[in-house]
Amino acid sequence: MFVMTIDQRRSRRDVDRVDAVLELLADCAALRPFERTAGDEIQGVVAAPEVVVEVATTLIEDGHWSVGIGVGPVDEPLPAVTRAGRGAAFEAARAAVTRAKSAAGGVAIEGRNSTAEDAETVLALIAFVVSRRTDEGRAAVELMRLGSTQAVVADRLGISKQAVSQRLSVAGWGVETKARDLAARLLGEADS
Repeated sequence: MFVMTIDQRRSRRDVDRVDAVLELLADCAALRPFERTAGDEIQGVVAAPEVVVEVATTLIEDGHWSVGIGVGPVDEPLPAVTRAGRGAAFEAARAAVTRAKSAAGGVAIEGRNSTAEDAETVLALIAFVVSRRTDEGRAAVELMRLGSTQAVVADRLGISKQAVSQRLSVAGWGVETKARDLAARLLGEADS
């Protein structure tokens, strides 16, 4: 099981971004939906490692969040509200979000074995790739994530297919896609 505890960075000098991110994550396939737990912090319970990677990557790209991921068992049955949950994954998520505030890429994973550390390294590398994207690269990647072909992306952006290919290459799209798959696989192993 995965518990994600997410804290807004520099919240005392910024607007409250929690409601907007909760709306963004509302359709996420979580066992317990993401909700505000205290101040500028949110938490959710997720079963699928692919969903964890998707949420983490979305928040890394946004750039305003420290993402803590706890891997392990939770006390069942899960309560109706996330903040009432208990168990090792909840405790691990708390430690992870604290560490994420100073970690590479703003993401940290706490689990029972070294595979969680490996998954954290992959997510930090994804954060590194994503943080160096241009606005043009972000636009091309966003359209590709929606399931578009490069031809459709070219048409939507008003550029050639070759220009789309170049933007995706510079943006690290191919590497990110493989890294996301690897991160999900490692998280799955860390949870078994």
